[in-house]
Amino acid sequence: MLIQIHPNNPQPRLTKQVAECLKGGGVIIYPTDTIYGLGCDIMQHKAVERICKIKNIDPLKAQLSFICRDLSHLSDYTKSIDTPLYRMLKHYLPGPYTFILPASKQVPKVLQSKKSTVGLRVPDNIICRQILDDLGNPILSASLPGDMVEEYTDPEVIYEKFEHLVDFVIDGGIGGMVPSTIVDCTSDEWTILRQGKGEWEA
Repeated sequence: MLIQIHPNNPQPRLTKQVAECLKGGGVIIYPTDTIYGLGCDIMQHKAVERICKIKNIDPLKAQLSFICRDLSHLSDYTKSIDTPLYRMLKHYLPGPYTFILPASKQVPKVLQSKKSTVGLRVPDNIICRQILDDLGNPILSASLPGDMVEEYTDPEVIYEKFEHLVDFVIDGGIGGMVPSTIVDCTSDEWTILRQGKGEWEA
């Protein structure tokens, strides 16, 4: 189903409907502050497996990331964050960044890489944040399968292509084409793994 949610003033009734779908193991395509992504509740293992099937990837080998509502939420899913790291995260988030951090025990095994790390995002997107509020859990963040093409910016075109594979496609306006900047924070030397939309000055 294609569901239109206002990008600046999301309708609570609709974000609650999406959250209920996620709680029931649903899979959605949703807008972020970068590109449209595939998502599900990270606690719904069958839904995570569904996304891996759509993307044709092995869940155990995939480096999957997820989005949190804010920094306090983020600290539940990573091992202790020291002061310099916390200050840096606070400076850049919410924003178009994915930070690779050591995973805590609360991260479902299916979302941890072999190195026990996890990619965490806090997008600057009000639709995302309202759905996260309604859901109470983070949402998996995965790019749409295939090459990043221009048509993936248009929710109606995305819906035509993926309507049989997902439960909801959220139309939150035209999306971007540049993915998030990925920063590895697993050691004291923070390094950029992918330069994306977010500028990096650290």
